[in-house]
Amino acid sequence: MTKKTAYNIAVVGATGAVGQKITQILEQKNFPINELKLLSSKRSAGTKLLFKNKEITVEEATPESFAGVDIALFSAGGSVSKQLAPEAVKHGAVVVDNTSAYRMDNEVPLVVPEVNEEDIKSHKGIIANPNCSTIQMVAALKPIQEAFGISRVIVSTYQAVSGAGNEACNELENQTNQYLNNEDMTAELLPVKGDEKHYPIAFNALPQIDVFQENGYTFEEMKMINETKKIMHAPNLPVAATCVRLPLFTSHAESVYIDVEKEGLAVEDIWNVLRDADGVILEDDPSTQTYPTPLSASNKEEVFVGRVRKDLDNNKGFHLWVVSDNLVKGAAWNTIQIADRLIKNNWL
Repeated sequence: MTKKTAYNIAVVGATGAVGQKITQILEQKNFPINELKLLSSKRSAGTKLLFKNKEITVEEATPESFAGVDIALFSAGGSVSKQLAPEAVKHGAVVVDNTSAYRMDNEVPLVVPEVNEEDIKSHKGIIANPNCSTIQMVAALKPIQEAFGISRVIVSTYQAVSGAGNEACNELENQTNQYLNNEDMTAELLPVKGDEKHYPIAFNALPQIDVFQENGYTFEEMKMINETKKIMHAPNLPVAATCVRLPLFTSHAESVYIDVEKEGLAVEDIWNVLRDADGVILEDDPSTQTYPTPLSASNKEEVFVGRVRKDLDNNKGFHLWVVSDNLVKGAAWNTIQIADRLIKNNWL
C-alpha cells in the first residue's frame, strides 16, 4: 500500500489558546495536510480563522465531523474528549488528546516524544498528551535518569496564567490595571473557575492549581506525580509536587530537586548529559548570570535548564531550574510531535 503524502487533520477546540497555537504551529512546520478541519463548541462555531492565508470556518464538533479524518488533535476539555475521542476513533482517526481525560488510562500511551516515543506504537486509537508542567520536567530528567538513575524527585512549579486559558489572561490584565489605578481587583476565575473562592492573581502567588484532593494535594500536583511515573516507566519513583500560579502570561518555571543513584557526580556530569539531550537547551553560567526565564523561553519549542547545583548536604542530591513555554512544548508542539512520529514511523 502506498503511504500517504498528506493527511486529513482535525483540531478540536480550535478557538482556544492551545487550539490556536496548534493551528499556528501546523502552518509554521508545513505539516503534510490535505484537509484541515477546525472544530469547536456550538458557541464558537462560525468563527473564521486563517490558515496559510486561507479563511477556514470553524465547525461545531460532532461525531460525524471525523469522517475521513486521519489524525484528530483534541484540546477542548476533558468532557469533550471523553465524548468525542471514541467517536473519532470509530471513524478511523487516531486521536492525540491534550486533556487529562485519558492520561492515566492503562490502555492509552502518555507520551513526550523525546522521552518515550516508542510508547506511541502501542496505541489503540488514542494517545494522551501529558500535563504541561510534567512535559518539561520529564524532558529534563529522562536523560539524567538514563545516565545516572534517579531515586527521588521533588518539584515546585511557578506556572503562567495562560495554563488556565485566555479568560484567565484577560483577568490578569484587568486586575493589573485595577491595581495600578487603586481600584478593587475583581477575581472570578482563579485559582479554579468552579471553586467557591477566588483570589486575584495580579501581584500575587496562588498555591493552588486545580481542585484539592482528599490527600491535601491539588489535582495538578497529582497529575505531575502520577504522569511522571508513567512516562518514565518508574511506578515506584517517589515524586512530590507543589504547584503555584504566578502573574505571568506565558511559560512555566520549575525548581526541581533530584536524588541520583550514582555516587560521586559533579555538576559538570549533569551538564554534559543535558547538553546532548534531545529537545533540551542548557543555559547555565552563574559567572555571567546566564539562566532561562519565562520570558526568554516564550514561543520556543525547547525545554531550558539552568541553575544546576549539587545539594550541600546530600552527595547524591542536585537542584535544577527548568523553564518552557506551556502553550508550545507544554501543549501544542508536543501534540504535533506525536502526530509527526505517528506518520514518520508508520504507526497510524
